[in-house]
Amino acid sequence: MTVTIEAWRITGQSQIDSYVGRWVELAAVLVNTFVITQARGRPAERPDDDAARLAAVAEAAGPGHGQVPADAAALAAVAAELHPAFTADPGAVAGLNAMLVRHGAVPCLYGDPPMLGFHARDAAPVDAWAASTGTALAMVIGVGQGLRLRSCEAAGCDLVFYDVTRNASRRFCGLSCQNRAKATAYRARRRA
Repeated sequence: MTVTIEAWRITGQSQIDSYVGRWVELAAVLVNTFVITQARGRPAERPDDDAARLAAVAEAAGPGHGQVPADAAALAAVAAELHPAFTADPGAVAGLNAMLVRHGAVPCLYGDPPMLGFHARDAAPVDAWAASTGTALAMVIGVGQGLRLRSCEAAGCDLVFYDVTRNASRRFCGLSCQNRAKATAYRARRRA
């Protein structure tokens, strides 16, 4: 009898390629830009107008991810659909599946040199981003690494992130939230 154990199950490390990882990070940028209302213990500081929000997304995306959609409302709707995947919502999988179908997610090689995309070559920019970010999240969940899609555990912070630590132990969006949580815990211990 032969037993095969996948390498990622032994080490616990994510076996997600950089392209998929980058789309997962962009999914987090979309959610943090369009959905999150609290960040680092304060109301989220995000651009007031759609043009500034789209500019923030374009800056985070950088080159190589296609044209940033110009329709901020449609991109905000995509971000709202992606958000449950980061919060361990039981309906996240069904929501992602519906989103992938609705936005026409399909593997496709494009560009020179060829690069794998998750949308039809002629897809509208919103559909392309929805299909690519949704497929990337689905791939992370599908290989058993969904616990790496996280929401900050600090009080007053709802920012989402993709945990790429070796042992999937990251709990906070950044050092400022980690420090705030530790200071709060210290003060609570001192009072007790």
